[in-house]
Amino acid sequence: MMDDLELNMNAYLPLRDVVFHTLREAILKGELKPGERLMELQLAEKMGVSRTPIREAIRMLEQEGLAVTIPRKGAQVAGMTEKDMEDALEIRAALDELAVQLACDAITEEQLRQLKLAMKNFEDSTRTGDVKKIAQADVRFHDAIYTATGNEKLVSILNNLREQVYRYRVEYLKDDKGYPTLIAEHEELYDGIARRDKEYVSQVMKRHVENQAEAVKNIIRKQEI
Repeated sequence: MMDDLELNMNAYLPLRDVVFHTLREAILKGELKPGERLMELQLAEKMGVSRTPIREAIRMLEQEGLAVTIPRKGAQVAGMTEKDMEDALEIRAALDELAVQLACDAITEEQLRQLKLAMKNFEDSTRTGDVKKIAQADVRFHDAIYTATGNEKLVSILNNLREQVYRYRVEYLKDDKGYPTLIAEHEELYDGIARRDKEYVSQVMKRHVENQAEAVKNIIRKQEI
């Protein structure tokens, strides 16, 4: 599928970031398949750039878990495994539970308003059929919770983890049958935070992440058959 790649130029980003975002989107959309080789020379020729930004972009993809370098074979698109998914979402579950608890204590009225707006924007996005937009709206909803914690170190850790779980989030959101559950869970999280009910929001967040994990497990298992 490498012939379908087109460089999405952005005057405000370094070339390596433009290449990175182009490859990242191709992987998340499934245009570049698990196991497909990421050959520097071929990619450079296709995108009309030198090999240096390609090499740098591949390293960035490796940091996100989207690519892996195999000795004597080179870089290729990483597969999704249950173990990788479970490891990432296990950490996310613990940190997200902490985040909603802290948000209950620290959220301001303005931040609560922003959270409600993000919740509504996510619901609206599910009607577009655009998985990328839906994933971005989902990220913004959770980011609103993270910001409301007032804990910059936690926000930094969660932002790093977000990149690692983004692939699983996209896979989960490709199935529109799960949208009503997601919308309901977002509403429950908002209501619980607004009521400052730590125990309630912790339970909702735990279920929220577990539902995603179970759905992605089923996707991975189907791909392995």
